[in-house]
Amino acid sequence: MTLTLDTYRQLGRSGLRVSPLALGTATFGNDWGWGAEQDEARRLFDLYVERGGNFIDTAVTYTDGTSERMLGEFARGRRDSLVLATKYSTLRTPHDPNSGGASRKSLFGAVETSLRQLGTDYIDLLYLHVWDPTTPVEEILRGLDDLVQQGKVLYVAISNAPAWQIARMQTVADLRGWSPLVALQLEYNLVERTGERDLIPMAQELGLGTVLWSPLAGGILTGKYSRQDLTAGAPSGTGESVRKDFNVALGGVTERSLTIVDTVKEIASELGRTPAQIGLAWALRQPVVTAPIIGARTSGQLQENLGALEVDLDASHLARLDEVSAIEPGFPHAMLASDHIRAQTRGDLKIQARR
Repeated sequence: MTLTLDTYRQLGRSGLRVSPLALGTATFGNDWGWGAEQDEARRLFDLYVERGGNFIDTAVTYTDGTSERMLGEFARGRRDSLVLATKYSTLRTPHDPNSGGASRKSLFGAVETSLRQLGTDYIDLLYLHVWDPTTPVEEILRGLDDLVQQGKVLYVAISNAPAWQIARMQTVADLRGWSPLVALQLEYNLVERTGERDLIPMAQELGLGTVLWSPLAGGILTGKYSRQDLTAGAPSGTGESVRKDFNVALGGVTERSLTIVDTVKEIASELGRTPAQIGLAWALRQPVVTAPIIGARTSGQLQENLGALEVDLDASHLARLDEVSAIEPGFPHAMLASDHIRAQTRGDLKIQARR
């Protein structure tokens, strides 16, 4: 089944309609040593929007603010047709303790900074970027709701947080009548599937759309790593190698991940596609996924990523990918799914699952 960027999906339990692939803009600007300069970033933006894309992801501190500034400039004249998502809680000023974290002061300061950098008077979707255990959830939720009431933010969401804290926040928001969380952004891909244990079921149950960062596992699923990288020496730290060195240093390049990539490459060869397109196509076709975020430094890379919309993985392809990337469910999930517990709780009764 071929998808298009203008085959929109509902975001969680909101009425917001977003493209099935979001454009990530952490590559807008070369402030971090590996991004796209102004002209190339503009080409990335235009290519995505002209294909019907409307869902664009940034953060207040991406490329030290350059990402938001470029995005704001590119969006002029079509702002209302776009869904701009940004994030707060990362440190904006190195020596100011209140310029980061989830506090009300950090929240309001970050939103005002984002509005100024984006050149807009409202943010469509605002995420708490990284969980802050020092700030009470009531303070976070009340601050977010106040911004919605003021019209500066339309929808609120969360990223990189424990499932139990997100569930707690959604419950408090519902009980208090505050703006609910409508989306969860998490890392989820063929290499990293542990979100299936708690985060993704929680999101489904509580009405959060799932937006994926790093759907290509930091580039591992593009096939550019080999088993030589398992014993790689010290990072070179220059140019094209910066992100590759980063992934190797983080330990993402393992025998398991390379075995997964072997299967991805096999299927890519069978279908005449690239490994990156297969990795993205798998994510796109997971019923629990709203939108993976694709990032690119060049228009060629973006064209390749958008090609994933046209990849038709059949049941055998999906089964092979699921099998090679499967994770252990862990406790209590493995126990609850066991034949012993099923026999103890259901016996031989036939009970139809809830639809």
